[in-house]
Amino acid sequence: MSESFAPQHPVLFAVSTMEDALAGAADVDPIYMSTDDKAAALLRLSAVGDRTEELRLRVMASAGDVAERDGARDVAAWLAHHARHDRAQSRRRLRLAGGLDKHPVVARALRQGAVNVAQAEAIVRAVDELPAEVGEEVRSRADEQLVVEARTFGPHDLRNLGRRVLEVVAPEASDDLEARLLEQAEARARRRTFLRTRRNGDGTTDLHFRVSDAISDRLLTYLHAFAAPRRERESAPDDRRPHDQRMGEAFGAFLESVDPDRTPLHGGDATTVMVHIDLETLQREHGVAFIGEEPISAGEARRLACTAGIVPVVLGGESQVLDLGRARRLYSPAQRKALAVRQRTCRAEGCDIPAPWCEAHHGGDPWSRGGKTDLADADLLCSFHHHVAHDHRYRVDRLPDGGVRFHRRT
Repeated sequence: MSESFAPQHPVLFAVSTMEDALAGAADVDPIYMSTDDKAAALLRLSAVGDRTEELRLRVMASAGDVAERDGARDVAAWLAHHARHDRAQSRRRLRLAGGLDKHPVVARALRQGAVNVAQAEAIVRAVDELPAEVGEEVRSRADEQLVVEARTFGPHDLRNLGRRVLEVVAPEASDDLEARLLEQAEARARRRTFLRTRRNGDGTTDLHFRVSDAISDRLLTYLHAFAAPRRERESAPDDRRPHDQRMGEAFGAFLESVDPDRTPLHGGDATTVMVHIDLETLQREHGVAFIGEEPISAGEARRLACTAGIVPVVLGGESQVLDLGRARRLYSPAQRKALAVRQRTCRAEGCDIPAPWCEAHHGGDPWSRGGKTDLADADLLCSFHHHVAHDHRYRVDRLPDGGVRFHRRT
């Protein structure tokens, strides 16, 4: 137990009491708690943690003198340094601490444990983003309404409810204001939109981008069509790729499916990707091809040769261009429709990914060895199995019903 001979400030006394209580439970193993006790502990600890954070926010809001005493930029910078916290998170907490002065309803709810810190942050931000002409009385009613909604909804839903809170607290003005709020949100999203890339030097590139919610939803709709996580888990139970890997590979499949004739002209021609590879390498099981100056495996080049919008540039001796594969190497839309009639799903054994989500693959002799772009030689394969088909580590067997079976080589 900590000892103190001088009267403590109530805040420090509360902190000391919590420290002593936590010290008493430091060596207790929760594994021996009953299920009901664990559930109660999780909920109460979460509530206590948020109320403790509220107390810290109150102290932060009045601790400018601490930063001034030590020459820190502000108390967020001071706390990040001395408590070894993340600076960005400390700044967010300082903004919330200052913002709560304008939201006494939210501050009181946080202090009483009626909302948690993340909910309070969502409410404050939503109400602060209301148009300037919204008066204090309406803002206060908006705070009260969102605090009530916080009994049911988490931070994400509260942010969405906050955009429409005027329909409840000020219905007479909501239509015009909502339209202007949407316009402001869309303009803000456009200003904040970006895309950055960073090469990692190991064959991968990190993409970091921010887009509007509408664009994100649209992209995810496309990617879910390619990833089809539930269907692939049912049809390929041995496929243990995590969801984020599925989505990353779905992004690649989506880009490969884009019709180059519908993209803007680039360099005087429809946007295309050219894969450079010499004939000898293309015909070997192993080898290296190039997209620009970036190397890819010969197997990947053979797979890309099946995909619309990819132009394989085949080189002979002294880099002489032997052939520039175009439409005759690619299955036409009419052929795709005919394939979809005959092959309703991916041709891989046990896979039921629908034909519209599949890619056309030269299933007879590969194109690199003289194969033809004929319906008789075509297989529809989902993106996952199309990669497997061009992976030299797998052997492909044709089944009596026309399907294909893959075996990992030993």
